[in-house]
Amino acid sequence: MPTFTENPTWKTQEIPATAQAVTGNAEAGYKYLTEGDYIGGGTPFDIMKNKMLKKPDTVLARSGDNQLAFYWGNVFKTTNGTKVFAGNCLTCHSSALNGKVVLGLGNSFADFKKSQAKTTKLLRLLVSLKYKKNSPERQAFEPYGNSIKVLPSYIITNNSGVNPAFRLEEACTIYRNPVDLLHQKKANFKPINYTLASDIPPLWNIAKKNALYYNGMGRGSMTKLLMQASLLGIPDTTTARKVHENFDDILSWLKSITPPPYPQEIDKVKLVAGQTVFEKNCSNCHGTYGNKSKFPNKLVALNIVKTDPLYARYFSQNSHLVEWYNKSWFANSTPKSTLQAEDGYVSPPLDGIWASAPYLHNGSVPTLEDLLNSSQRPTKWQRSSSSYDYDYQKVGWKYTIPTKNKGNGIYDTKLPGYSNAGHTFGDKLSTEERANLIEYLKSL
Repeated sequence: MPTFTENPTWKTQEIPATAQAVTGNAEAGYKYLTEGDYIGGGTPFDIMKNKMLKKPDTVLARSGDNQLAFYWGNVFKTTNGTKVFAGNCLTCHSSALNGKVVLGLGNSFADFKKSQAKTTKLLRLLVSLKYKKNSPERQAFEPYGNSIKVLPSYIITNNSGVNPAFRLEEACTIYRNPVDLLHQKKANFKPINYTLASDIPPLWNIAKKNALYYNGMGRGSMTKLLMQASLLGIPDTTTARKVHENFDDILSWLKSITPPPYPQEIDKVKLVAGQTVFEKNCSNCHGTYGNKSKFPNKLVALNIVKTDPLYARYFSQNSHLVEWYNKSWFANSTPKSTLQAEDGYVSPPLDGIWASAPYLHNGSVPTLEDLLNSSQRPTKWQRSSSSYDYDYQKVGWKYTIPTKNKGNGIYDTKLPGYSNAGHTFGDKLSTEERANLIEYLKSL
């Protein structure tokens, strides 16, 4: 059980808005997201072309070389003209739900418990054997190759379904000069020997946010914050600037997407009653919806929300990433962005909350019913890999209680950083009030 010994001078803080790009084109942003070169480098296409799909992908229905690429990857040309393949943002920011891929929904099916060390080592060996040292292919692969050489040992998670995004970024910055982003032999820092990971928030809520990430530490230009994945393969700041030119469009597309509507019938009488419960008990932090929609962008102190504190405290007290980022090109070139970490979590917007299970920042609670009644939250639970196993009664993923700590899809809330404690605000509600509240949440 997490402990909260601090006595902060604040309970909640409203995160102020900062000026954001408003000139982007959503259609161009979608095209760049699904075909663009923002990863900077990747595996030479000649190696990958025989591993592509046999039939055109139907999720994105792209043309050219990308029509046979997995929807979670892009084929593009690097700055030296080499055609490569690399994963795109949809690797983590899209997921299947009832058999359909929903763009912008966090991918909780990815399993980072398995090491990728053998795969990345084999890929680097294959490239070194197939292409000469100074060939365009080796040059296009090198920054990406440097990253995937470091990554595997840092992104292995202890639970299934959580994402080590910031751990990945830490690994990418260990040997990157923050000013020019060039690769260097000397390490900037050594991360702790434990992987903290989180649930992936849905992208359609970006339009309401004044800051990014669960702890609200991503401040300033969202276009800069959103392109951090480019550290996987961009060689330097010259390429970074060219990539950034497209992120006004990316942000515009993100602000245009909406959550999928709840697919089953909603009881209108319960919905109305549930809205009253919500506005009385939840709207102060999570905002209001409908015609009078308003989101407060509220950062809540750890001793108030009482969810697992390790993630927030890591960035406010221990992470070298914050220091690296605030010295880097991302923070010190126009438009500027910074990482400002504090001991709290942002109460998120709840649009499409029915679809975005599991819940809490660490994905430790499988359903809304469990979230609103902390006494029934499972200590250890297991879900299947089927996107059809959705529980429309409890609203979230169907799960079983495993008798052994073996198998896929197991979540253990006893592990450091993955507690399912806190956010007990629903406990004071009656059974009827909780049922009505859930009916209302389905409609958001």
